[in-house]
Order: sequence, then structure tokens, then C-alpha cells
Amino acid sequence: MYEKKPWLKFYDKHVPEYIDYPRITMYSAVLKTSEKYPDSIAYDFMGYESTYKQLIEQIDQCAKALFNLGLRKDDRMTIAMPTTPQGIICFYAINKIGGIASMIHPLSPPKQIEFFLNLSNSTFALTIDKIYPNFEKIFDKTPLKILILTQLSQDKVEIPENPQVAWWKYIMAKDYADIPNIQVNPNDMAAILYSGGTTGVPKGIMLSNYNFIAEGTQTATWMNLSDKDSALAILPIFHGFGLGICVNGVFMGGGKSILVPSFTPDQVADLIKTKKPNLIFGVPTLFETLSRNPNFQNTDLSFLKAAFCGGDTLPRTTKEKFEEICRNNGSNVQLREGYGLTEAVTGICAMPLGEYREGSIGIPFPDMMMKIVKVDTLEEAPIGQEGELCIHGPAVMLGYLNKPEETAKTLKKHSDGKIWLHTGDIATMDEDGFFYFKIRLKRMIKSSGFNVYPVQVEDLLYKHPDILEVCVIGVPDEKQIQKVKAFVILKDLKKESKEMEKELIDYCNENLIKWSCPREIEFTDQLPKTLVGKINFKKLEEQEIAKLRAAGKYFGE
Repeated sequence: MYEKKPWLKFYDKHVPEYIDYPRITMYSAVLKTSEKYPDSIAYDFMGYESTYKQLIEQIDQCAKALFNLGLRKDDRMTIAMPTTPQGIICFYAINKIGGIASMIHPLSPPKQIEFFLNLSNSTFALTIDKIYPNFEKIFDKTPLKILILTQLSQDKVEIPENPQVAWWKYIMAKDYADIPNIQVNPNDMAAILYSGGTTGVPKGIMLSNYNFIAEGTQTATWMNLSDKDSALAILPIFHGFGLGICVNGVFMGGGKSILVPSFTPDQVADLIKTKKPNLIFGVPTLFETLSRNPNFQNTDLSFLKAAFCGGDTLPRTTKEKFEEICRNNGSNVQLREGYGLTEAVTGICAMPLGEYREGSIGIPFPDMMMKIVKVDTLEEAPIGQEGELCIHGPAVMLGYLNKPEETAKTLKKHSDGKIWLHTGDIATMDEDGFFYFKIRLKRMIKSSGFNVYPVQVEDLLYKHPDILEVCVIGVPDEKQIQKVKAFVILKDLKKESKEMEKELIDYCNENLIKWSCPREIEFTDQLPKTLVGKINFKKLEEQEIAKLRAAGKYFGE
């Protein structure tokens, strides 16, 4: 069924079935963009604007500095930076040399930094001066030879003399000889991103130049990007969504990336008002908080061309609320849901323009193929039947770093001779080729022998007029194996009561099969979030298990 690509008839007119990707490095791709649009703005950072011509000059200078300091082809360098010019310039400079960029969260604790540096075998690193103490503690436990520091605020941080430390502002001002022409195979590893931090030990995901070029070109083509477009880069560059779409994808099309190192909903609303980006990318919680923001509710949005949501399931109420505010302020923009995972850089499918199917993540980008197989098999599932989502195409990763067994479990050759990425996500496909994400296999709750999908319960609870945010988890239970529990933030916290808990449970009982209904509801004023703003259900599960253990009621021990 997937080979017939039923989704093609829904492609916008400007989107082809196949794209001829240049077999070049990411640096060469940005260089091509700079030759096409030399005077167009590549990025805007807190009011400072850089043209593509200037961006290439900055990347070339950084590459010369890194080469002079000793970085060579195939060497690994860790970038522990928020979304800033320094992090992006360094990313492409490493790429020019033929090195490999390992992207991590700048606020990682020392032990985690040590883990990432050793896993990636990084001999170089770039971070902020304020983070230096975290690196200093683990310097001698890692392969690190050179640490480059940059200053982002006016606050001066005292750094002790250290011959292994270099300063960004000095190396970017120094005169160096040109570096030799380095031949880089586009199929070789170019970057390491990390996944699995909320479900265990993080895995290093090996991505090639070709992966990034393909995913970035697909994104730019899908959105019909040009130098007239600008995107708000809110998502961090250590995450595939932030790096692959908000930066690299925008650069592939010649657009402007408005870099946001950290933010609050008020700041985002203000940036939208002042910078007028015509493209906004985010996770559901971002669009939900924006829709509640009075500043955003009263902003002229006539400039807005597209808004894309990924990273988690988009509640219908959030979509409708956001679109209503846009309509009231001069834009007919459609908040389009998409799907992606770091194992394929990031987004690889989205809802086409003018289409909406409730619960659907859309259709695959050009050259990406998707299908549903029966769980724990390679056999294709019938249309409409739930199974594991599998992906094939040029954005699919090389594999997991130093984990051949994990790689073999995830990248499998099917009967068609193609290598398919098994996502670990349960989904369905309809007759038109639209896909519907259901749940992470690992997130599925087993209650009294039945499969419960938390997303289904959350979707229903979001429709209740009193609920602002919700997260549903499975809690270990001796009788049911797992019982369903919902954590709820009410719009009016004063309404928290036993009566409200009963009302919400009754509401679920009226609309869901009984084993899917929450047995317990806990009211809270805050839900834990992951690094990119998704609700961290794993943390809630861990907290519940810790509570049961403390009370001696954890039946698993």
C-alpha cells in the first residue's frame, strides 16, 4: 500500500514527489545560499542582524581558528550552547573542517557533561563562561583538550588561567592562514544529537551531512521558503527540531532565522509583535501559552504565513484557540501538526495546506516513505489497523553511536530490500495515506489486561471547560498492573476539590471505556516539562513510584 503513495495527490502544487539533493556538506549548502542571497539576512539575534555573506565570513574565521587550535577532520567537538550565533557559526565551521559536532544542553550537570564528552570522544568544546565550573570539574576525566568560552551577558565571570581555555572573542578577531581544502564525504557522520534522556541513558544519534541536507531541503520545499521568509527559532539547537528546521532548514531556503536563546511566553508574544516572523514552529505547550497571552491576543498577525506544531500530540482545543486568535487578528493561518524524531533529524511529515483531519500528523515529505507494520513484525498492517510506524528515506540516521545492537533493533531490512527505521510509535494510516500518531509504545498503559492510550484520555479531558493542562500516566497497581491517574491544572485553581475530582472522573466514565478512565486525579499548579517544553510524563511516573516505595506499597519489589 505504501509503495502506491496515496498521499501524493494532496501535495501542494509547488511540492514535487522527488527532490534532487546536492551531494555536498552543510557548510557548502549554506555557502550556496550565500552566493544566491548574499545581502539577505541569515539571522537576527537580539537586534543584531547578519547577512548570509557575513555569516559565511564568520564561519570561515571560526573554521580557521579551530583548525589553528588543532581540530582536524573526523575530530569531535561538543557545542553546549543556547540558540545563539556562536553555537550556529561553530556548528558550520566544524562541518567545513570535516569534524563532527556533538550538540548538548548548556545547563547539563557536570556528570552528564562528562558522560557526553566521553561518549562522543570530544577533544574540543564550546560553551558559555558561566558554565565553565561544570566543565572544570570533569576536565581530567574526559578527552577534552581545548575549551572555548564565550560571554553572552555583561556580567563578568572570573575564569582562572588555563592553557586549555580559549576565548571566542579573541579567536574570532585573530588573523589566521587559510585552511587547506578538506574533502568530506556527504554520507559521513556530521553531527551527534541525543535522544532517550527521559527514558534512560541518552543515546547518541549519528547523522550525516546528507541527512541534514535532505531534511532541510524537504522542509524548505514543503514551506516554499525564500529570502522573503523569517522564522522564530525558539527551539534549542541541541534538539533536532531547533537545529534541523529552525536553523538549517531555514538556511537551505535562504530565509531569516530569529534566534531566541531563552524565553517566556511574554517574550515570545513580544518578539512576534516586533519581529513579525511569518513562520512559527513550536510544541503544543508553546501554542497553548501563546493563546492565553493577552499581548498575543491583541497583536496584528496579518504577516503570519504558517505555523507548525510538533514534538507532542496537539490537542484540538489548542489548535482551534490559536487559529481563532489568528483569524481575529488578520491571519487565516492553519496550525499544522507534523511528526518527526531525532533519528531522522526531525520533522519528516506534516499536514498539507488546506487539509485538516482530526488527530492526523499529515503525510510524508518528498522522498520520505512511511508505513505501519504489525508490532514486533516486519509485516505491513492493513489500512486503519494500529501498528508500529516505520520510516524510510534520506533523512534516516546512520545509527546509534557505539550501540550496534540498539541500531540493529531500530534499523531493519524489510522484504523490499530497503532499510526501515522502527520508530517505537503506534500509529495508523487511512486510505488517503494520512497518518495518525497514537502513542509511544513505551508510554502505553496496561490496565487490567487492556491497552490504554494516555493521549486519548488527555484529549477528552482537554475538552472539559475547567481544564488548562493535563497529563495521564500509569501507576503500578497490584490488582490492575497499572491504574490510570491524571494530573490536572485547572483554569481556576480555587475549584480544586473532591467534588471536581468526581466530576472529571464521571466525565471520563461517560465518554470512555471504563478501563481507560482515571481512577485518581491529582490537582497541581505546575506540570514538569522536558528541555524543549513537552510535558514530562516520565518524571511524573518516577515520582509516583518513589512515593509508593517510600510508603512500602510498591508491589514491584
